[in-house]
Amino acid sequence: MNLKAVIEGLLFVVGDDGLTLDEISKLLEISKEEAKEIILELQNDYQNSDRGIRIDFLGNKLKLTTKKEHNIYYQKLLTSDDNNTLSQAALETLAIIAYNQPITRASVDNLRGISNNQIIRKLVAKGLIKESGRSPLPGRPILYETTSEFLDYFGLASLDDLPDMRDFLEEEKELDDVDLYNSKYKEEN
Repeated sequence: MNLKAVIEGLLFVVGDDGLTLDEISKLLEISKEEAKEIILELQNDYQNSDRGIRIDFLGNKLKLTTKKEHNIYYQKLLTSDDNNTLSQAALETLAIIAYNQPITRASVDNLRGISNNQIIRKLVAKGLIKESGRSPLPGRPILYETTSEFLDYFGLASLDDLPDMRDFLEEEKELDDVDLYNSKYKEEN
């Protein structure tokens, strides 16, 4: 098995979370020294000018990152008019952050039931949310909150102008209370 390819895939899968050298050696059931050698080989592969990513050691973890010399293109991608609309997933994530801020990514993931790494990264790049500190929880995860650009984007003077969530909950309850069997929407024979 090509362990270099496996490590590359593992780093891709974990995204911003990254992996420690210990985690890699345990996952692959190899020594830390062997893991270091493979990672150094990968780093050398990525130094080639025809590659767009590299492996960096950030905050005690190995992560796949983009090359700094290509930043202008990444900025164009994130700020192009084609990318200025928000997907349904981005809107859901933004709503969760707006109503629960400051909040960790793990809490957002838990509420949405899916990983939000990419979405949060895009929302930060668009300036709609920002890091606002660290949680006292184990691992001290990053806390996120909305920005003044968020308020501008949605035409709000302050967070107090957000719709009251109780209104949405009452509407949802009304829908739940409808007896579809006895409603006027019956199938015709």
